[in-house]
This record gives sequence, structure tokens and C-alpha cells, in this order.
Amino acid sequence: MLPIAVDAMGGDHAPGAIVEGARTAAAELGVPIVLVGQPQAIDDPGELELFAASQVIAMDDDPATSVRTMKDSSLVRAAELVRDGKASAMVSAGNTGATMASALLRMGRIKGVSRPAIATPIPVPGSTPTVLLDAGANAECQPEWLVQFAQMGAVFARDRYGVDAPRVGLLSIGEEPTKGNTLVKETHALLAAGDWVGATGATFVGNVEGRDLMTDGVDVVVTDGFTGNVALKTLEGGLKTLVGALLAAFDSSEEARAASQALWPTLAPLYASLDPESTGGAMLLGVDGVCIISHGSSSARAIVNAVSVARDMVEGGVVDHLRAAISTS
Repeated sequence: MLPIAVDAMGGDHAPGAIVEGARTAAAELGVPIVLVGQPQAIDDPGELELFAASQVIAMDDDPATSVRTMKDSSLVRAAELVRDGKASAMVSAGNTGATMASALLRMGRIKGVSRPAIATPIPVPGSTPTVLLDAGANAECQPEWLVQFAQMGAVFARDRYGVDAPRVGLLSIGEEPTKGNTLVKETHALLAAGDWVGATGATFVGNVEGRDLMTDGVDVVVTDGFTGNVALKTLEGGLKTLVGALLAAFDSSEEARAASQALWPTLAPLYASLDPESTGGAMLLGVDGVCIISHGSSSARAIVNAVSVARDMVEGGVVDHLRAAISTS
């Protein structure tokens, strides 16, 4: 397996946490990794290969402009390693827009793909995650793009989570086909026609609502990137608030602390399953290579999980499967 290119300079805690996570991933997962970044900023890469890049795209930099003008940035160089066959995948916790632009401009799109989409796993306690896409790559969409998102999301759910017949839902404000805006109504008609299914093995289950995202009633939920990103951040904020309130309640008295110690062995696995860092990041579907976008606040553990996702997607041949699904539709 070719090494996985990790953007050492991307993220709120870069390069320290990123390098630590990459070193841990190499040791624990046995995955070859090449760090991409500024040698002077990386104290100790350990046994990992370091590919020098002199520039860093900041979290608040304009994505398109940065990628065009900062050609020796760690993000651009990581994407070029994949393009040139020197790396099997790229992982970054940096500027999301710049990560997408780097992957798109350097790797290119899979033939037939109109727009790449970010596929984000939404945790579902006791079940496989719900794949939400688009989670922010395309603020405005056309119905045909959402149909492709359904195809790609179904392939990803099958390859990533072993869902043989993914159930695809369309995010709307009601279950009825007549509910939603023009985009949703036109997309519903195309998905219901079923011409897009091909070799994905997917089934369209109709409209779903925001409350269905964390249930086992659907495997893939498609929407435009604006709505998807709002839904994702709403869930993140809600879960964070809930966990904070529970921890505060557990620490509110001696009796509560004693009760929490008894409950913790049961609650700990649930907490772990809801932790965003456990998912390892989102995959950018539709580009001609594996690109994993990790959370900006990723810790070393999150990077380990992101590398694990990248490895699984490379070994599973997800890009080839996406290419086949698009070409036969």
C-alpha cells in the first residue's frame, strides 16, 4: 500500500496533535504515512517520512484563492502526492474549503460526476451511522446532483459500513412527496423513478426529516450542502449541550457523583459512539482519489481514526466502485 499523505499543518492543533496522531496511526495500524508540511515547524516526525511544503493555508483563508496562489502549501502538495501516484490517500484537518479545492483541482473529478460531495457519518446508537451528504461542499444544488449524491452515498455506506442494500432518504420538511421546496420536489421525482440505482443496490425510502438522521430507519440522507451543513452543526451543538448538561448533573452533589460512578460503565460506550472524533472524519466523494476531511479541532486520536478510514477506503477500492456506479447510471 502506498503511504497516506497527512497534512501536518492543517487544524487548530497543528502540527503537534497531527504529527502525534500520524505517528500513533503508523504504529498501531501498520499504515505507511508521509507527513506534508514545514520541516522547521515539525519538531519530531519520528520514523515518518516528511515531504517538505513551505506554505500553510490558514483556517480563515479564502479556499479558491489560496489553492491557486499557494502552490507549495501542505494541502496542495498532499493532493499532488495522490495525483502523482506517490500516496494512496490524503488526510487533512485544515481549511475544509481549501481541502476540497486542492483535491478537486489536483486529483480531478471521477468522469461523469457533476459535483463532489462531503459524506459525513452521523452516529446512530446501536446501529451503523447515517451517511449525510452533502455536508457543505455545494451550497446550491441541482436535482441531478442530489441524485448523484444518492448514488455515491449508497456506495460509501456499502463499502464503509457493510450495508448491502442502503436505504436512501431525501431530507425535507415532511414525509409527503408534495412537501419541500422546488429542489426537493424535483429531486424526489427523479429518485422515485429509480433510474439511478444501477449497481448500488440502494432503495429510495422517500422524504425524511431532521429527526430521522440519528435513527436506524435510513442509511443515507441526501440534501444540498447548505442544508446539510446546518443540520450537521445543529446536531453537533445539540449533542455537545446535552453531554455538558449530563456531566454537570453528575457532578452536582455527592449522591449524583456516586450514581454517576455506577452508571458510567454503561454510559461510556454510548458517549464514545456519539463522540465526533470517533468517526475519523468525512470523505469527499466524487474526486479521483481518497480524500478524508477531519474536524478542524481534531486531536491526535481523531487523526488516528481518520487514517483508519483512509486505509479502509483505499483497500476497499471505494473510488473504483464510485466510478462504476456513476458510469452505469
